[in-house]
Amino acid sequence: MWKYGDSTIRPGKPWTDDKGTQHPGNWNIWSKAEKDALNIKEIIEDRPPDSRLYFWSRNDGKITSTAKPLDDSGSGDSLVLGLKSTLKNEVKDQQGSLLSQTDWAVIRKADKETAIPSNIQTWRDAIRAKATEMENAIDNSTDIDAIAALLMSFDVDANPLSKFREAAAKTLDITILSIKEMEALTPEQKTAYDSDLEKINTEAESKRAIEMKKQPFLKVWPELGE
Repeated sequence: MWKYGDSTIRPGKPWTDDKGTQHPGNWNIWSKAEKDALNIKEIIEDRPPDSRLYFWSRNDGKITSTAKPLDDSGSGDSLVLGLKSTLKNEVKDQQGSLLSQTDWAVIRKADKETAIPSNIQTWRDAIRAKATEMENAIDNSTDIDAIAALLMSFDVDANPLSKFREAAAKTLDITILSIKEMEALTPEQKTAYDSDLEKINTEAESKRAIEMKKQPFLKVWPELGE
Protein backbone atom coordinates (compact mmCIF):
# COMPACT_ATOMS: atom_id res chain seq x y z
CA MET A 1 0.00 0.00 0.00
CA TRP A 2 1.39 3.39 -1.01
CA LYS A 3 0.43 6.83 0.32
CA TYR A 4 0.98 10.31 -1.07
CA GLY A 5 0.06 12.55 1.84
CA ASP A 6 -3.36 11.35 2.94
CA SER A 7 -4.18 9.83 -0.45
CA THR A 8 -3.72 6.19 -1.41
CA ILE A 9 -2.02 5.67 -4.78
CA ARG A 10 -1.84 2.38 -6.62
CA PRO A 11 0.76 0.89 -8.97
CA GLY A 12 -0.50 0.99 -12.55
CA LYS A 13 -2.79 3.96 -11.81
CA PRO A 14 -1.86 7.57 -12.68
CA TRP A 15 -2.28 10.19 -9.95
CA THR A 16 -2.08 13.94 -9.47
CA ASP A 17 -0.02 15.65 -6.77
CA ASP A 18 -0.94 18.74 -4.75
CA LYS A 19 0.65 21.00 -7.38
CA GLY A 20 -1.62 19.63 -10.09
CA THR A 21 1.11 17.59 -11.76
CA GLN A 22 -0.16 14.28 -13.12
CA HIS A 23 2.16 11.31 -12.76
CA PRO A 24 2.09 8.16 -14.93
CA GLY A 25 0.78 4.78 -13.83
CA ASN A 26 4.27 3.29 -13.82
CA TRP A 27 5.41 5.58 -10.97
CA ASN A 28 6.10 2.47 -8.89
CA ILE A 29 9.29 1.78 -10.89
CA TRP A 30 10.80 5.03 -9.62
CA SER A 31 13.81 4.83 -7.34
CA LYS A 32 13.47 5.26 -3.58
CA ALA A 33 15.03 8.71 -3.86
CA GLU A 34 12.44 9.76 -6.45
CA LYS A 35 9.61 8.49 -4.28
CA ASP A 36 11.05 10.19 -1.19
CA ALA A 37 11.31 13.48 -3.09
CA LEU A 38 7.54 13.42 -3.61
CA ASN A 39 6.86 12.14 -0.09
CA ILE A 40 5.53 8.79 -1.36
CA LYS A 41 5.56 6.28 1.47
CA GLU A 42 4.96 2.55 1.50
CA ILE A 43 2.65 1.40 4.28
CA ILE A 44 3.15 -2.22 5.32
CA GLU A 45 -0.34 -3.46 6.08
CA ASP A 46 -1.06 -5.52 9.18
CA ARG A 47 -2.37 -9.03 8.60
CA PRO A 48 -6.04 -9.17 9.59
CA PRO A 49 -7.07 -11.54 12.40
CA ASP A 50 -9.36 -14.53 11.99
CA SER A 51 -12.79 -13.08 11.17
CA ARG A 52 -14.41 -16.04 12.90
CA LEU A 53 -12.95 -14.81 16.18
CA TYR A 54 -12.61 -11.05 15.89
CA PHE A 55 -14.44 -7.97 14.71
CA TRP A 56 -11.83 -5.85 12.93
CA SER A 57 -11.26 -2.83 10.74
CA ARG A 58 -8.28 -1.44 8.83
CA ASN A 59 -7.15 2.17 8.60
CA ASP A 60 -4.02 3.08 6.64
CA GLY A 61 -2.85 -0.51 6.86
CA LYS A 62 -3.25 -0.74 10.63
CA ILE A 63 -5.67 -3.26 12.10
CA THR A 64 -7.96 -2.56 15.04
CA SER A 65 -9.65 -5.68 16.39
CA THR A 66 -11.99 -6.77 19.18
CA ALA A 67 -12.51 -10.38 20.21
CA LYS A 68 -16.04 -11.67 19.70
CA PRO A 69 -17.94 -12.59 22.90
CA LEU A 70 -17.70 -16.25 23.89
CA ASP A 71 -21.10 -16.49 25.56
CA ASP A 72 -24.66 -15.71 24.49
CA SER A 73 -26.28 -12.43 25.50
CA GLY A 74 -29.87 -11.28 25.68
CA SER A 75 -32.88 -13.56 25.46
CA GLY A 76 -35.90 -14.32 23.30
CA ASP A 77 -35.99 -12.24 20.13
CA SER A 78 -33.00 -10.26 21.43
CA LEU A 79 -30.79 -13.34 21.88
CA VAL A 80 -27.32 -12.93 20.36
CA LEU A 81 -25.32 -16.11 20.04
CA GLY A 82 -21.76 -16.04 21.31
CA LEU A 83 -18.83 -17.84 19.71
CA LYS A 84 -19.35 -21.02 21.71
CA SER A 85 -22.94 -21.49 20.59
CA THR A 86 -22.11 -20.52 17.02
CA LEU A 87 -19.29 -23.04 16.79
CA LYS A 88 -21.27 -25.81 18.49
CA ASN A 89 -24.11 -25.26 16.02
CA GLU A 90 -21.59 -25.65 13.22
CA VAL A 91 -20.45 -28.94 14.74
CA LYS A 92 -24.07 -30.12 14.92
CA ASP A 93 -24.64 -29.16 11.28
CA GLN A 94 -21.53 -31.04 10.17
CA GLN A 95 -22.49 -34.07 12.27
CA GLY A 96 -25.98 -34.13 10.76
CA SER A 97 -24.61 -33.80 7.23
CA LEU A 98 -22.20 -36.70 7.75
CA LEU A 99 -24.75 -39.01 9.39
CA SER A 100 -27.26 -38.33 6.62
CA GLN A 101 -24.92 -40.10 4.18
CA THR A 102 -25.69 -43.46 5.83
CA ASP A 103 -29.24 -42.83 7.09
CA TRP A 104 -30.38 -45.27 4.41
CA ALA A 105 -28.89 -48.14 6.43
CA VAL A 106 -30.83 -47.10 9.54
CA ILE A 107 -34.07 -46.72 7.54
CA ARG A 108 -33.53 -50.11 5.89
CA LYS A 109 -33.06 -51.75 9.30
CA ALA A 110 -36.30 -50.22 10.57
CA ASP A 111 -38.14 -51.16 7.38
CA LYS A 112 -36.71 -54.58 6.54
CA GLU A 113 -34.88 -55.52 9.75
CA THR A 114 -31.67 -55.76 7.72
CA ALA A 115 -28.69 -55.35 10.02
CA ILE A 116 -26.67 -52.18 9.68
CA PRO A 117 -23.21 -53.09 8.30
CA SER A 118 -20.68 -53.05 11.12
CA ASN A 119 -18.38 -50.53 9.40
CA ILE A 120 -21.27 -48.08 9.01
CA GLN A 121 -22.38 -48.47 12.62
CA THR A 122 -18.81 -48.00 13.84
CA TRP A 123 -18.45 -44.88 11.70
CA ARG A 124 -21.74 -43.37 12.89
CA ASP A 125 -20.75 -43.98 16.51
CA ALA A 126 -17.36 -42.36 15.85
CA ILE A 127 -19.04 -39.31 14.30
CA ARG A 128 -21.20 -38.81 17.38
CA ALA A 129 -18.21 -39.31 19.69
CA LYS A 130 -16.18 -36.77 17.71
CA ALA A 131 -19.03 -34.23 17.81
CA THR A 132 -19.31 -34.63 21.58
CA GLU A 133 -15.54 -34.20 21.91
CA MET A 134 -15.65 -31.02 19.83
CA GLU A 135 -18.56 -29.51 21.75
CA ASN A 136 -16.97 -30.31 25.10
CA ALA A 137 -13.71 -28.70 23.96
CA ILE A 138 -15.63 -25.57 22.93
CA ASP A 139 -17.50 -25.44 26.27
CA ASN A 140 -14.22 -25.84 28.18
CA SER A 141 -12.53 -22.93 26.36
CA THR A 142 -12.09 -20.01 28.72
CA ASP A 143 -10.83 -17.31 26.33
CA ILE A 144 -10.47 -16.42 22.67
CA ASP A 145 -6.98 -17.95 22.46
CA ALA A 146 -8.35 -21.30 23.62
CA ILE A 147 -11.03 -21.15 20.91
CA ALA A 148 -8.39 -20.22 18.33
CA ALA A 149 -6.34 -23.27 19.33
CA LEU A 150 -9.30 -25.49 18.47
CA LEU A 151 -9.64 -24.13 14.97
CA MET A 152 -7.53 -25.61 12.22
CA SER A 153 -6.71 -22.32 10.53
CA PHE A 154 -5.67 -21.93 6.93
CA ASP A 155 -1.87 -21.68 6.80
CA VAL A 156 -1.17 -18.53 4.78
CA ASP A 157 2.59 -19.09 4.94
CA ALA A 158 2.19 -22.55 3.40
CA ASN A 159 -0.28 -21.19 0.86
CA PRO A 160 1.08 -17.81 -0.27
CA LEU A 161 -0.63 -15.76 -2.95
CA SER A 162 2.07 -16.84 -5.44
CA LYS A 163 0.75 -20.41 -5.18
CA PHE A 164 -2.53 -19.29 -6.77
CA ARG A 165 -1.22 -16.71 -9.26
CA GLU A 166 -0.46 -19.20 -12.05
CA ALA A 167 -3.99 -20.60 -11.93
CA ALA A 168 -5.37 -17.05 -11.81
CA ALA A 169 -3.31 -16.02 -14.86
CA LYS A 170 -4.59 -19.08 -16.74
CA THR A 171 -8.19 -18.22 -15.85
CA LEU A 172 -7.71 -14.65 -17.10
CA ASP A 173 -5.63 -15.76 -20.12
CA ILE A 174 -2.77 -13.46 -19.10
CA THR A 175 0.88 -14.46 -19.50
CA ILE A 176 3.11 -13.84 -16.48
CA LEU A 177 6.36 -12.31 -17.75
CA SER A 178 9.84 -13.06 -16.52
CA ILE A 179 11.99 -10.29 -15.03
CA LYS A 180 13.96 -10.06 -18.27
CA GLU A 181 10.77 -9.75 -20.31
CA MET A 182 9.45 -7.02 -18.01
CA GLU A 183 12.67 -5.05 -18.33
CA ALA A 184 12.18 -5.00 -22.11
CA LEU A 185 8.71 -3.38 -21.87
CA THR A 186 8.11 0.20 -22.92
CA PRO A 187 6.61 2.52 -20.27
CA GLU A 188 3.19 2.17 -21.89
CA GLN A 189 3.48 -1.63 -21.94
CA LYS A 190 4.68 -1.61 -18.33
CA THR A 191 1.61 0.38 -17.27
CA ALA A 192 -0.68 -2.09 -19.06
CA TYR A 193 1.16 -5.06 -17.54
CA ASP A 194 0.89 -3.59 -14.03
CA SER A 195 -2.86 -3.45 -14.59
CA ASP A 196 -2.81 -7.11 -15.66
CA LEU A 197 -0.85 -8.04 -12.54
CA GLU A 198 -3.45 -6.33 -10.38
CA LYS A 199 -6.17 -8.41 -12.06
CA ILE A 200 -4.14 -11.59 -11.50
CA ASN A 201 -3.64 -10.80 -7.81
CA THR A 202 -7.35 -10.10 -7.36
CA GLU A 203 -8.25 -13.42 -8.99
CA ALA A 204 -5.56 -15.24 -6.98
CA GLU A 205 -7.00 -13.82 -3.73
CA SER A 206 -10.41 -15.15 -4.77
CA LYS A 207 -9.00 -18.61 -5.46
CA ARG A 208 -7.18 -18.63 -2.13
CA ALA A 209 -10.38 -17.61 -0.32
CA ILE A 210 -12.19 -20.56 -1.91
CA GLU A 211 -9.41 -22.90 -0.79
CA MET A 212 -9.63 -21.51 2.75
CA LYS A 213 -13.28 -22.52 2.98
CA LYS A 214 -12.31 -26.13 2.27
CA GLN A 215 -10.23 -26.36 5.41
CA PRO A 216 -11.73 -28.60 8.09
CA PHE A 217 -13.28 -27.17 11.25
CA LEU A 218 -11.43 -28.25 14.39
CA LYS A 219 -10.03 -31.78 13.92
CA VAL A 220 -10.91 -33.88 10.91
CA TRP A 221 -13.93 -36.12 11.19
CA PRO A 222 -13.63 -39.94 11.12
CA GLU A 223 -13.67 -41.51 7.68
CA LEU A 224 -16.01 -44.29 6.69
CA GLY A 225 -14.04 -47.53 6.51
CA GLU A 226 -14.58 -50.02 3.73
